[in-house]
Amino acid sequence: MNIQWYPGHMTKAKRAMKEDIKLIDLIIELVDARVPLASRNPDIDELGKGKARLILLNKSDLASEKQNEAWTAWFKKKGFFVVKVNARSGAGLKQINGVVQEACKEKIERDRRRGILNRPVRAMVVGIPNVGKSTFINSFAGKACTKTGNKPGVTKGNQWIRLNKTLELLDTPGILWPRFEDQRVGLLLAFIGSINDEILNKDELAMELIRFLETYYPQILPQRYLPDEDKEVSSGSRTELEWLSQIAKVRGCLLKGGEPDYGKAAAIVIDDFRSGRLGRITLEFPPEEFHIFCSVFPPEEMEESCEN
Repeated sequence: MNIQWYPGHMTKAKRAMKEDIKLIDLIIELVDARVPLASRNPDIDELGKGKARLILLNKSDLASEKQNEAWTAWFKKKGFFVVKVNARSGAGLKQINGVVQEACKEKIERDRRRGILNRPVRAMVVGIPNVGKSTFINSFAGKACTKTGNKPGVTKGNQWIRLNKTLELLDTPGILWPRFEDQRVGLLLAFIGSINDEILNKDELAMELIRFLETYYPQILPQRYLPDEDKEVSSGSRTELEWLSQIAKVRGCLLKGGEPDYGKAAAIVIDDFRSGRLGRITLEFPPEEFHIFCSVFPPEEMEESCEN
């Protein structure tokens, strides 16, 4: 699948971010814990040079806890502060104020020496579309400060939110980058819903997801979509298309004549993954484990990018 999506408002948003970066002390970057690298905009590192950095592993409740810990350690080695959160439920949010103060302690101390007391830390909240920025701000503030939605691109302009005497947040629209050089990234972002579904072939997307699950989480599909007597089926006993046919059958998605409705079955497995009904699944592993990931995923035509 060749996936590219870069709406026009993102160019304007990126220009505004370049200007606003001069005003802030800290960048709070939300990433999706299921795909922590793929859900990072590579432009942020360049824009944020010299700024304190905090990574929020959002939707950590949907990702493998073992991999959450591995990614936390990996980002900390790179010099980031890290907090695991679930913006929707509020889990982990109480830790953030303390981590912000720690991340900005040099700035706070400089202000103190200059006689500037109690100036709030100014933080820019960034992340790709649909990663949960607005939900995070609303939960963190305890009130509805920003628009939220389950479609990418809800936040269209920058807005300041004063949370308390010590912290102000600048919410920014979700920004992708103009072109995915590595199609693996586009595929992972499509899995989690950061690419507009209307431009995707969901049948192909579902089969790619099934292939990954069969390799790394072989019990998930049988447990979810097979009757009890067949749950012990060995991994790899069905093709991706056969799994879609089975999902259509068990969910009653049949066309005239009893033929499986592959489109509806594809939508079901994608939605079951995104909502967590399939269980806690991480799709991307820290770079030291990345060679394992590339051995089976993405498709053969993408292997060259995995080897680089």
